[in-house]
Amino acid sequence: MDLRKLKTLIDLVSESNVSELEITEADGKVRIVKAGAAPVVMMQAAPQAAPVAAAAAAPAAAEAAPAAAAAPAPAVETGHVVTSPMVGTFYRASSPGAKAFAEVGDTVKAGQAVCIIEAMKIMNEIEADKDGVISKILVENGKPVEYGQPLFIIE
Repeated sequence: MDLRKLKTLIDLVSESNVSELEITEADGKVRIVKAGAAPVVMMQAAPQAAPVAAAAAAPAAAEAAPAAAAAPAPAVETGHVVTSPMVGTFYRASSPGAKAFAEVGDTVKAGQAVCIIEAMKIMNEIEADKDGVISKILVENGKPVEYGQPLFIIE
């Protein structure tokens, strides 16, 4: 994707009420997500266009990430990490008024449901893949998650 076109899209997202924009073209895919004041650009290039896309992504990321550069580096987590097996929306309970599947300090067994991820209007129960105690919940209820994103830490 042309750098001028990418800059125009970033400006369009930052000046509008749109919070997320994803465009797929023959040479790759661009996803712009408005996070706070500055939009964040994620770019996935097709294999044949990798050098061009990487060159275009570097200046765009440098322009769009001044707020991210000021944030401190995240602490390294210890324990077993339960990750998201899919892209979707994270829910801690089966319905808004229901009790959460797992809280910090709860003991869980392998195979026990710890959350739900909604993908394409289908509710998918995510199970603990190890016995232990939930030491940290890394995602807020109702927030979108990506494939492989850490959800819980089990000690």
